[in-house]
Amino acid sequence: MASTTLSLSLLFLFSLLAPTLISSSSIQDPHAVIQEVQRKINASRRNLGYLSCGTGNPIDDCWRCDSNWENNRQRLADCAIGFGKNAIGGRDGKIYVVTDSSDDDAVNPKPGTLRHAVIQKEPLWIIFARDMVIKLKEELIMNSFKTIDGRGASVHIAGGPCITIQFVTNIIIHGLNIHDCKQGGNANVRDSPDHYGWRTISDGDGVSIFGGSHVWVDHCSLSNCHDGLIDAIHGSSAITISNNFMTHHDKVMLLGHSDAYTQDKSMQVTIAFNHFGEGLVQRMPRCRHGNFHVVNNDYTHWEMYAIGGSAEPTILSQGNRFLAPDDRFSKEVTKHEDAPESEWKNWNWRSEGDLMLNGAYFTPSGAGASSSYARASSLGAKPSSVVGSITAAAGALNCKKGSRC
Repeated sequence: MASTTLSLSLLFLFSLLAPTLISSSSIQDPHAVIQEVQRKINASRRNLGYLSCGTGNPIDDCWRCDSNWENNRQRLADCAIGFGKNAIGGRDGKIYVVTDSSDDDAVNPKPGTLRHAVIQKEPLWIIFARDMVIKLKEELIMNSFKTIDGRGASVHIAGGPCITIQFVTNIIIHGLNIHDCKQGGNANVRDSPDHYGWRTISDGDGVSIFGGSHVWVDHCSLSNCHDGLIDAIHGSSAITISNNFMTHHDKVMLLGHSDAYTQDKSMQVTIAFNHFGEGLVQRMPRCRHGNFHVVNNDYTHWEMYAIGGSAEPTILSQGNRFLAPDDRFSKEVTKHEDAPESEWKNWNWRSEGDLMLNGAYFTPSGAGASSSYARASSLGAKPSSVVGSITAAAGALNCKKGSRC
């Protein structure tokens, strides 16, 4: 009952805050928006008995110092921040324990498998009985109100097609190792207990969000997939991508389907506290049309560029640390794509409080402090000087039962 009261109270609070974040012509100063939202959230967390580990990472401070996290798993759903803050996943459902790492039949999955868990209609909080490597036969097509929670086990989704979040809502992906993802398709795949359908060739993303909403991907380690590590397209929105460790990949993150797909103008994505590490080339992220808040991430490698986009996206880069590669041609953080300067100079791209190292530089554009930036401000940024500490635990955590994670 206490957990339910806490969750309902937070949902009520966020419902009050949401209009402040996305409107209004009367709010011109994004800093005032950030400060007021943070004040209300922090006050609420104190009143509701939130934990604080003192890391400075607001997500981790919400739950990681609880030594009884194993029995309080669903508390995690109350700890999201940013545009995906209302993603509750399977918080209000039962615990489903994956006991079988096989994936022999994408149409008739066995009970106890991950595929059987994610297609169910009711909310479920999905955990794992032991360490396992799951090589999926086809895309793992998720149903709404599901959490995949890898804490307490070393769980790898690898060597086959990976996770698809298509036209569903309220998904949390936490604590997984997702790598070496391949294309799948030209096969029937089940997406609910009473429906399966023919799937054409998939892109081979680590996590593919297609028309999905209220999605949170947190504390995952991702690398070396066929297409993107995390892509969000076709009208997806209300997404937070946080605390992930990404390495060894070319086109890291695509946010927006195409320049012509204007439905992505409603897209809102927060990218926070991630570590973009060794062997990355570009798209951290590549944005189209929507509003994107890139905040307190650590960029230690890129070969072409870090943040890019086309089709007039709003991008607010805040409190990040950018360490440029030694190659003198790759010092620029930004890339304005598919448009002449006469067009992109009006796109709202801004850098605030970013730390530029080894010659890194950000090319801003647009009109400065406009209401567009207020819409992109989904949480308050910490100083870039603390990025190293608040991203130190990025990626899948090694959580042990009976001790702090």
